[in-house]
Amino acid sequence: MKQSKNRGQLNRVKEVCSYIGQHLDEELNLTHLSQVGLLSRFHFHRLFLAATGMQLNRYILLLRLKRASFRLAFESKRKILDIGIEAGFDSAEAFSRAFKRTFQQSPSQFRSNPDWPHWHSVMTLVNPPQGDIIVDVKLIELPIQKVAQLEHSGAPEKLMETAKQFIEWRKTTGLSPVAISRTYGVPNGDPNTMAAEDFRFRFCGSVNEAVPDNEYGVVTGTLAGGCYAVIRHEGSHDAMESSIYGFFREWLPQSGKAMRDEPLFFHYLNFIHQVDECDLLTDIYLPLE
Repeated sequence: MKQSKNRGQLNRVKEVCSYIGQHLDEELNLTHLSQVGLLSRFHFHRLFLAATGMQLNRYILLLRLKRASFRLAFESKRKILDIGIEAGFDSAEAFSRAFKRTFQQSPSQFRSNPDWPHWHSVMTLVNPPQGDIIVDVKLIELPIQKVAQLEHSGAPEKLMETAKQFIEWRKTTGLSPVAISRTYGVPNGDPNTMAAEDFRFRFCGSVNEAVPDNEYGVVTGTLAGGCYAVIRHEGSHDAMESSIYGFFREWLPQSGKAMRDEPLFFHYLNFIHQVDECDLLTDIYLPLE
């Protein structure tokens, strides 16, 4: 009974975290958030800290600064002041102080040369509870797909540097345009279970023709065809492993299916510079025999 009660409270804190991510532009106070989670106002701070490892105000600040950091890195035409105001600050100076205190770089420094490894070390502290995971699976057959690809090699904390290079190739060449092409990510395994130097990740965009030689290192590649189980992940890319583990834990043992010796891949339906993190949609393709 106690375990069931604790699980219920965990799911309620998860609902609060989801609500925060969807309402970053609004006032988020203790009274309202405790009502959202149907939790005691007197004990909410302790419950939230126990479930997330972080004080409520700190959690909200980091989510707002996380969104701001993506704005800075990938939306070069947006003014820093406007990004700061969106993050809840009333001046560029206040935004700069908070940003530098958190990431050890000013907003302008981060925009010109982001220190992604340090950024990741800070953002890994944002650990919303996962609660219960319900896996909805679709089975589909895919043909072999031709793609333009750029491979990242090494520390996963530096993935954004390679992502930006791939984005620049798309913008500069006009090939595999985001508006009409599909965007994929293909890891060679779980970065949490391998040495950083062994980690590989391919950024891919669908193409119809071979990729010409270019200074960015983008080449022609393929995604394997065949049978796939597809699950849709909603929200932060940082939490996708939870959806994947839910698939392996809940659906696969009951399905009678076996995994094929090919990597899974992600199909990104939208992007962090287009929508808030809570509104990200990603289809995860898991290869089946």
